[in-house]
Amino acid sequence: MEKAKKRKIGIIASVLLTILIIFGAIFATAVAATNARHEDTWKRVQRLGIIRWGVKADTRLFGLMNTKTAEPEGFDVDIAKALTIQMSRQSGVPMQADFTVVTSNTRIQLLKNANIDGFIATATITPEREKIIDFSDSYFRAGQSILVRRNSGIHSIRDLNNSRSTIIGVVGSNSVINVRKFAPKAHILALGDYGQAMAALRAGQGQALTTDNGILYGLATENPNYTVVGGTFTTEPYGIAYDNSQTEMVKQTNRALKTIIANGTYNRLIRKWFSNVPGLNWRTLEK
Repeated sequence: MEKAKKRKIGIIASVLLTILIIFGAIFATAVAATNARHEDTWKRVQRLGIIRWGVKADTRLFGLMNTKTAEPEGFDVDIAKALTIQMSRQSGVPMQADFTVVTSNTRIQLLKNANIDGFIATATITPEREKIIDFSDSYFRAGQSILVRRNSGIHSIRDLNNSRSTIIGVVGSNSVINVRKFAPKAHILALGDYGQAMAALRAGQGQALTTDNGILYGLATENPNYTVVGGTFTTEPYGIAYDNSQTEMVKQTNRALKTIIANGTYNRLIRKWFSNVPGLNWRTLEK
């Protein structure tokens, strides 16, 4: 009887040890995978010769899909190309720009999963985001505003601070958080992307769409019955984002950004994308 009991205990101990070994192996694999994903970004892009940029495909002027070429186009896309060329020159390592479509709601997760090396996607630099990702110096000065139907009688965000108003925004954008501070009584409808948000505004599901003014001006060029009103009520500096602790990648990006500003490339791209936008004083965007 005693021998059988000892044998049973031995079998249980053996099973537990096997389970521990299996879990240990799984944990070690997970750690190794995490470490691989979080490899130094600057070393990785030099080794592969490619910078995988996350860019928008639903945001006119900044990143919008060209249906003929099936490639995203816009200011952010062109900035990514210019930075890639400059970082290649300053490192002496040939590198190409590769593009992956992101949204306001997916860009950080794709970065964390190492599906992209960085993103240039109308992302405002905020203290909350800086806790989990790294930002370059600001490459674009934006400010939050509202887009409304012409002759709506709405002139500023203050006109929407009541329980009868619904303000439309996009999930994952800083704008949805900000607007609650300026119109706390209004209802907020947050949708997946700007295409859905604009469709909801046209369908009368809200009285205004809010996000950064540059994005709204882009939407207004496609929708002439709508207009940007009230000026800006926040300051939204856009930054180029990388995973956290990517000091060298941020350093190289800032160096490249300074160069394309100094050599006139930046202002040329500002003129290219914003000089023909009705109602926008594009010269205030130059550096």
